[in-house]
Amino acid sequence: MTSKKNVRETALDIIETINNNQAYSNLLLNTSIKKNELPSKDIGLLTELVYGTLQRKMTLSYYLKPFLKNSHKLQSWVLSLLQLTLYQILYLDRIPDHAAIHEAVEIAKKRGHKGISGLVNAVLRNIQRQGVPSLETVEDPIERLAIETSHPVWLVKRWVNQLGLEETKKMCELNLEAPIQTARVNTTKISREECLSLLEEEGYIAAASIVVPEGIQCLKGNLANSACFQNGLLTIQDESSMLVAYALDVAEPLDILDACAAPGGKSTHIAEKMKNEGQVLSVDLHQHKVKLIRQNADRLELHNIETKAMDSRKLEEVLEEGSFDRILLDAPCSGLGVMRRKPDIKYTKEEKDIDRLHTIQLQLLETMSSLLKNGGLMVYSTCTIDTAENEEVVEQFLEKHPNFYKDTTLAERMPESVHSYVKQHELQILPQYFGSDGFYMAALRKQV
Repeated sequence: MTSKKNVRETALDIIETINNNQAYSNLLLNTSIKKNELPSKDIGLLTELVYGTLQRKMTLSYYLKPFLKNSHKLQSWVLSLLQLTLYQILYLDRIPDHAAIHEAVEIAKKRGHKGISGLVNAVLRNIQRQGVPSLETVEDPIERLAIETSHPVWLVKRWVNQLGLEETKKMCELNLEAPIQTARVNTTKISREECLSLLEEEGYIAAASIVVPEGIQCLKGNLANSACFQNGLLTIQDESSMLVAYALDVAEPLDILDACAAPGGKSTHIAEKMKNEGQVLSVDLHQHKVKLIRQNADRLELHNIETKAMDSRKLEEVLEEGSFDRILLDAPCSGLGVMRRKPDIKYTKEEKDIDRLHTIQLQLLETMSSLLKNGGLMVYSTCTIDTAENEEVVEQFLEKHPNFYKDTTLAERMPESVHSYVKQHELQILPQYFGSDGFYMAALRKQV
């Protein structure tokens, strides 16, 4: 019988799988916790080790470089083990250095030969004696910021061009912090105050969101395990993404299309805002993702959601022209606004991906334009902060479609918290504004 792996070995396995297979960190974490039957006291440490090492991978590589003569010849797991251990030494106060180094040497002995464990020990002891190299020697401010906050240089350069150095620095620094779990109260069943009281009774520490009236922040515990979640009283969702239902203006029963809907957070919010009346058609490309939307709708007891699995670019073939009062196109995007939740995105995305997505985003808008009723409202949104996927897509679409115009009444229907960030028809949330995801939305109206 094989022995269960401890926290650091499990963390190393997850990091290696992410590095080699471009697997998603959040999914792998959950699977590994179950597989290795980790005690609950170790789950927090495992999460911190995996996310922390991934978040700071470029910084850790920079610090290790002077201590490794032939790093390109090292097996990838050895480099990951060194990064994982250095993360503990530099950023985790509660783990003594000697304990972290001892554990690393033991893992190296178990996984490799004597020479590898000797190398791991020597490198880490040398760093302990000499300290890590200073970042002040990196003269170029963009390159220094990239290494310091562990973001690819091309991305930092791009953001500096779009947002300026100061905002980019704030955003890069915030991307290194763990996000707070947030949720939306199902107001068809319960008020926010009542839900917070129930959570307190369950032992959770939660507070009202300052961004959205039905939002809550969880400061202790995982809301997915709460009775409130199981009983359909709340949905785990980022605060930025909750703003979309406000942008859509859905206070009365309407026919609404959510074109790229999985896992259903926005669809269910729209359905709740219509008080379980009207009709929401939630479409997504993959059947297994559509199943998630259905499960969420059933859990929340929302009966006004219909689901469909297909490519939204082909919806014209099966739906009548002008079928919907409102359309939400939460388009596939680079996800550059959600890096705190998915730190692996930083290292897998390339500049050419943004150009490819730009094309898909325009194709989707093209299809949506014919499905919207005259006088209807369409909201285009993404969880990115890149102008090529946001403002430029909207401007290109409007140039080609003179029967659409910018809905400059957007601020009137948004929560007060974001009024100052709305510019005419659009809203760009940067992570540093509220500690929520980076998110963009634009409101477009079709002429009568």
